Amino acid sequence: MIVSGSRSQTLAAALARELEQPLAAVEYDRFPDGELLASVPDFSAADTDRAVIVASTVSSDAHLEVLQLQDAVREAGVEEVVTVLPYMGYGRQDEAFEAGQPISSRAVARAISTGADRVLTVDPHEEGVCDFFEPTAEAVAAAGRLADPLPADLTDPVFLSPDAGAIELAETVRDAYGEREGEDEGEVDYFEKTRLSGEEVEISPSDTAVEGRDVVVTDDIIATGSTMSEAVAILHERGVDRVFVTCVHPLLTSNAYTKLSRAGVEAIYGTDTIEGPASVVSVAPTLAAALETNY
Repeated sequence: MIVSGSRSQTLAAALARELEQPLAAVEYDRFPDGELLASVPDFSAADTDRAVIVASTVSSDAHLEVLQLQDAVREAGVEEVVTVLPYMGYGRQDEAFEAGQPISSRAVARAISTGADRVLTVDPHEEGVCDFFEPTAEAVAAAGRLADPLPADLTDPVFLSPDAGAIELAETVRDAYGEREGEDEGEVDYFEKTRLSGEEVEISPSDTAVEGRDVVVTDDIIATGSTMSEAVAILHERGVDRVFVTCVHPLLTSNAYTKLSRAGVEAIYGTDTIEGPASVVSVAPTLAAALETNY
């Protein structure tokens, strides 16, 4: 039985189809004092021995929904609770950056672990956050799916990652694209990133020649789009042909979509780990394969 959080309903439905599993009826309510209530009124453990909760924790409310849904299916007597976090909120806070700060990803992982027998999350920003869960969460790699919506006619493409540490992400998309097209995969490079302060980062393209070429920028998460839009503008100054932006988790907060479009991005492609206008490819097949492993 697939149980959906309120922010992952499209993905949960797609996953139910992939696994040929029923989709539970879920109700999301709020009391007059603001408290949440996520429930599965018709859920019965007699119908299934496993409940798979699919919920991206894009907000504090979404985190609470996960805890409530875990408790609800456990209360109904289900034998195994599997929690799938397509996007794990607070996953970037994997250490105390200043004295007195919490390790937020550890705090939320501990809370979620209390109600889950197994946890999966898609392409976490820092894979080490999986160790904060008990048992250890499974990181599911879905970046290769980002090659699916790319045009078949890319011209001498360059696949760029946001920094040297994430170059494997660009390589994954490049390899998947090359396999799809059955031709040379293209060049891989990364942006040069300079941290100016605790919150401010400057990012600029490397010295790779881009004139007359198509560039695919690949990232795991795009939030405000500010630094990336600046880098894309520089690519255009260097005579790039088209720029496509791909990301696993398209947060795209506030006016991020507009920033990137104004910078000259041809298209923005993301997955449905976070559901929105850029969510053009689903990670449901990848999650289905992972869920069927060791089951």
